[in-house]
Amino acid sequence: TRSGDTVRLVELLDEGLKRSRQKLVDKERDKALNEAELLAAETNLAYGCIKYADLSHNRVADYIFSFDKMLEDKGNTACYMLYAYTRIRSIARTAQVTEEQLKEARKDGLKLDHEKEVKLGKLLLRFSEVVAKMADDLLLHSLCEFMYEVANTFTEFYENCYCVEKNKAGEIVKVNNQTRCSTLHQ
Repeated sequence: TRSGDTVRLVELLDEGLKRSRQKLVDKERDKALNEAELLAAETNLAYGCIKYADLSHNRVADYIFSFDKMLEDKGNTACYMLYAYTRIRSIARTAQVTEEQLKEARKDGLKLDHEKEVKLGKLLLRFSEVVAKMADDLLLHSLCEFMYEVANTFTEFYENCYCVEKNKAGEIVKVNNQTRCSTLHQ
C-alpha cells in the first residue's frame, strides 16, 4: 500500500471477488447466468485479472496496483483479453468448427487475401520469437504485450473480415472456412 503496509493475498483475492461480482452485476450478467455460472465467472474474472495485472508489468519497474484499472474492459487488461477470447470461441462455436477440420486446414494451408488477415497471420507467426525472448530475459510482461497486440489485431480482423455471415434474421448464410473477407456488415 502507499503507507508501506502489506496487503495479505487473501484480502487482495477477496476484494477482487467482490469487485468482479459488482462488475458482472453492472453489466447485467447476473440476469443471464445462474448462480453457479455467476460464481464461476466472478472467480475466473477476479483471479484472471489479478494475475494478468501483475504479469503485465515489467517485474523490475514499480507500478501502482489498481482494481479499477484491472477491471477495465479496454486497454491491456485481462477483461479485454477475455472478451477477445470469448469472441474467438463464439466464432468457432457458431461455425461449428471441429478440431479435425482445423487439422485438415493446417495440412492444406491457409490463403490470406485481405490485409487484416495477412497482418494477423504475420503477428501470430511471431509467437515462438516472443516465447524465446521471454525464456532468455525472464520478463514475462512481454507475453502480455504480445497478447494485447494479438487481441487488437484480431479485433481489426473481426471488424473487417467475416468468418460467419448471417442474414438480417440472424440465420447463418455462409461459413467462410478460408476466412474470406466480406465488406458488407450483416
